[in-house]
Amino acid sequence: MKFVSKRTLSRRLAALYAKMGKAFDKAAPEGFTCEGCQQNCCVSYFQHHTHIEWYYLWEGLKALPEAKQAEYLARARENVDRTREALARGEVPKVMCPVNEDGKCGLYEHRMMICRMYGVPNVLLGRSGLRQFPGCPVCMEKVEGREHDRVDRTPLYRELVELEMDFLGSRRNQVPRVDLTLSEMIVAGPPKP
Repeated sequence: MKFVSKRTLSRRLAALYAKMGKAFDKAAPEGFTCEGCQQNCCVSYFQHHTHIEWYYLWEGLKALPEAKQAEYLARARENVDRTREALARGEVPKVMCPVNEDGKCGLYEHRMMICRMYGVPNVLLGRSGLRQFPGCPVCMEKVEGREHDRVDRTPLYRELVELEMDFLGSRRNQVPRVDLTLSEMIVAGPPKP
């Protein structure tokens, strides 16, 4: 198995994220924006599943001034506590993402796949067949009764899986599966090499 540098993998992930951005823009209805949305995806309970995205998130965090890193870490710790409390009550957690800055992502260039793809209509071909997602409520309202594009996430996910396998290399069957929120990834620190 050949070694691929983390720098190369980060560039490949950035290129994949650019593809996602183009697919999102193509599927987004005219005038679609998240501004002022009360059901903001930044308060949704998302768990992320790849080491490479976790690593890339931390690349972005480390590039920030130390004071901003400390602020995001403090917010992340609070979010982890609030999320655990909500789950213990049997509720779906609704806590604002720790890197949200007045409605904007403080790590926009390093945000994860779900953060990039959420909102627009999309499809995914998986083991259980084709799954369709209508988009967020704001988008659904804009496309209701109209012909619209859908993002096929399948090839994007496949490329992400390839990147994950390259990132993990020979360790791919030895490391635990990732199942963490963004806050938990910040609190845990970068993934172990």
